[in-house]
Amino acid sequence: MRKLLATLLQVRLAVAVIAVLGLAFVGVGILIGMPPFAYIVIGLLIGLPTVMYVHKPRENAITNAKALTFFFGATLASLLIIQLIPYGKDHSNPPVNGEPAWSSPRTRELMVNACFGCHSNSVEYPAYASVAPISWTVQSHIDEGREKVNYQEWNSNQREAEETIEAIREGSMPPSYYTMFGMHPEAKLTDAEISELIAGLLATPGFSEGDGE
Repeated sequence: MRKLLATLLQVRLAVAVIAVLGLAFVGVGILIGMPPFAYIVIGLLIGLPTVMYVHKPRENAITNAKALTFFFGATLASLLIIQLIPYGKDHSNPPVNGEPAWSSPRTRELMVNACFGCHSNSVEYPAYASVAPISWTVQSHIDEGREKVNYQEWNSNQREAEETIEAIREGSMPPSYYTMFGMHPEAKLTDAEISELIAGLLATPGFSEGDGE
């Protein structure tokens, strides 16, 4: 342990750079809603080899340059390795199993724009959804969204559909990461469109408490 601490002190600059990059990775991950397993997989693939390299006995002292070179090499290798993990690569959609009796085509249009990206069986996967760990993030959002409520599985019990209007009013749907960096501009509804959508959902069976009674 003392030897490791001494080595880390010797490569203080490298440790500082790695720490900043690590914090940045975690921050961006939280911002875009990256699934917890992504931190574990990537952290182990990069962190474990780096620590072992820095700590292993050698004749010549480790330097900041050597430590950073190995770290960035491990990062590149990890990014290549995780592409082999199949999760998030299958972009097929399940068959549609019924939709609500929408109050109007406009209500459905607004719902498609704002919510069908994660809460439907007609998801359109963007090109970047084929590259890990972004593919993991996108797929986890879709899996979570479908599990919570799926507007194209209406023939199955969708109890949480009653929370749709409240989620739209609060601004939690669509979530902020869905429209971040200019993505999915169609989902960023104006105040007038939000009011129009809520009125349409109130007139659609299944979206108000007591509709299923």
